[in-house]
Amino acid sequence: MRNKLRVIRDYFSSYREWIFAVLWMDIMFILFAWLAYPKSFAVLIRLMLLVSAITLLVPVSIFLYQYKKRENAFRHFLPEPDDENEYALCESAPEILHPFIHILGTHLRKQHDKLAQSRNQIADYEEYIEKWVHEIKEPLALMALVLDNRKEEMTPDVFERMQYIKDHIQQNVEQIMYFSRLGTDHKDYYWESVSLLSICKEVTEEHQSLLTEAGFDIIFPSADFKVLSDKKGLLFLIGQAINNSVKYVKKEGTPTLTFQICHDAERKQIILSIIDNGLGIPKSDLPFVFDKGFTGDRGSYINRSTGMGLYLANKMAKDLSIDLAIQSYSGSGTIVILSFPEIKKC
Repeated sequence: MRNKLRVIRDYFSSYREWIFAVLWMDIMFILFAWLAYPKSFAVLIRLMLLVSAITLLVPVSIFLYQYKKRENAFRHFLPEPDDENEYALCESAPEILHPFIHILGTHLRKQHDKLAQSRNQIADYEEYIEKWVHEIKEPLALMALVLDNRKEEMTPDVFERMQYIKDHIQQNVEQIMYFSRLGTDHKDYYWESVSLLSICKEVTEEHQSLLTEAGFDIIFPSADFKVLSDKKGLLFLIGQAINNSVKYVKKEGTPTLTFQICHDAERKQIILSIIDNGLGIPKSDLPFVFDKGFTGDRGSYINRSTGMGLYLANKMAKDLSIDLAIQSYSGSGTIVILSFPEIKKC
C-alpha cells in the first residue's frame, strides 16, 4: 500500500503541470457555468466533478499498471541483461527511453562477461593453490623423514636449524591452506569438547623449533577448562598468537611465553590468555594488527611477517565464535586473549 501511495505521489509530481492545467480549466468552467447557467449550476458542477475525477483516476490506474510491468521487467533485466530481457524492458518503457536501455544493456553485458571471466580466473587460482598445498606436503614429509633418519649425522645446531626451517615452511603452508579454507562457503569444522591445556601443550610442541630458536621459556597453567570448538582451527589460532610473540621477541634477556586459563562467571566465558614479555606492539600499530597485509614497523630478526597471520586468526576466531583481542604496550609485552562462550551441559 505504501509503495502504491509513493508511486501515485511520484505520478502527480511528474505530471503536475498537466494536473494544474486541468484544475485551472475546471475553475474556469465553474466560473463560466455560474455566469451562463445559474439555474443549472448545481447539476453542471456535479457533472464536471465526475468527469474530472474520471480524467484523473483513469490515467493513474494506467500509470500504476505500466509502472508495475516496468518494475518487473527491470528486476529481470538487471541481474540478467540479455537480449530477451532488454526487449521486455523496452516494451514496458516509453519509446524515448529505448536508446538508453540499449546502451545500459550493452554496458551491463560487458560487465557481466568481465565478472564471469574474473570468477573463472579466481576459481582456477584457488584450484592451483589447493593442488600446490597438497603437493608441497610430500617434500615436507620427506624432509621430516630425512631429518629423523639422519639426525645422528648432524650436529645439534644444524639439526635444530633445519628443523626450524621445515617448521617455518610448514607454518606458511598452513596459512595458505587456512586462507583458502576461510574463503569457501562450506567449512568442514568438527566441533568437539577440547581441553585448553592440552591444546596449548600440543601447539607449543608443533612450534618447538621456532620457540627453541628464539630461546623461549614456556609456562603452562595449573588450571584447565574444556571448550567446544574445532581442534584444528584452534591449533592454528593459538599458533598465530605464538608466531606473533616470536615476531616481537626482545634480543636481550630470556623471552617467556605464559599461558593462563580462567573462568569468567560474570560474563559466562572461558578465557585463554597468551602472554609474552617481548617488545610489545606500538600503540600506533595496535588498531591495525588484524588488518590484511599489515606488518607493523618492528619485528624480530627471526620472523619476517607477511601480515596475514593475525588477519587469518581473526577470521578463524569469528568462524569459531571466539572473541579475539590483543592488549599490548610498547616495551611491555603482548597479551593475546581468546574468550570462549561457556557451554553448559544439559
